[in-house]
Amino acid sequence: MVAPRANWKGFIKFGEVAFPVALYTAASTSERIAFHTLNRKTGNRVRREFVDGETGDPVEREDQVKGFEIEDGRYVVLEPEEVAAAIPESDKTLKVEAFIPFDEVDDVYFDKPYYLAPDKMGSDAFKLLRDGMKKAKVAAIARTVLFRRLRTLLIRPHGKGLVGSTLNFDYEVRSSEKAFEEMPDLKIQGEMLDLAKHIINTKKGEFDPKQFDDRYEAAVAELVKAKIEGRTLPKKKAPPAPKPSDLLQALRESAGMATPAKTKRTAANANAGKSRQKAARASTTKSRGAAGAHQRRAG
Repeated sequence: MVAPRANWKGFIKFGEVAFPVALYTAASTSERIAFHTLNRKTGNRVRREFVDGETGDPVEREDQVKGFEIEDGRYVVLEPEEVAAAIPESDKTLKVEAFIPFDEVDDVYFDKPYYLAPDKMGSDAFKLLRDGMKKAKVAAIARTVLFRRLRTLLIRPHGKGLVGSTLNFDYEVRSSEKAFEEMPDLKIQGEMLDLAKHIINTKKGEFDPKQFDDRYEAAVAELVKAKIEGRTLPKKKAPPAPKPSDLLQALRESAGMATPAKTKRTAANANAGKSRQKAARASTTKSRGAAGAHQRRAG
């Protein structure tokens, strides 16, 4: 197996302690099935080409330049060397600025995870930082230039090493107020809340990523295999759309309790049974009365 290639190499520094580390991608989409765009008539791959938006003429790479639109149709042109000058200078050092509690950073700020491992020498200092954070139950906030930008990382102990998650900038995280502004101010209590707690308790478990499969990826892989073998896959029927349900009834059903509808049917069946029993007793009484009258006339 080929050893993973480091995305970045540098140093971690906390206080006056510094040691070399290597940063590796922790999550990647490279293993997903990828498609190419083809010419349906020839079967050849289609080549992407940049063309002038007005003339339609192809634009060669050396004639392409970055531009920032200041108003409709007007741009500020930025030359490659000008863009390069805007990249912050880097000393390849992750400087720890603070240690904070594990859960202090909101998850919406998490961007991409990377594994941090000791590079060559410096294992003792690496272990010291890792174990010290474990014991204190803290994470480290550090900053360095990564991929042309000054990035903030949240560094946490992870198994034998560390995991560093790049954090979204504050301007990139949208306010939740807009997303939730139309939610009515309702207070749930009583039986509904008790049933919800009961259902949550019965569904408690542990996170195991192996249990969650990528069904789309599996379906596409099977489709490709079928095409190669000349098979056709059966068309799937669209699942029925869920119908709106009464919240309390749905909660009772989820908790394994009798639904109001079932209760009503049970009551109706019981009433019907009582009516049949009453009619049977009345018929028996009537029959007995007729028999007695017949015996008196016969006597």
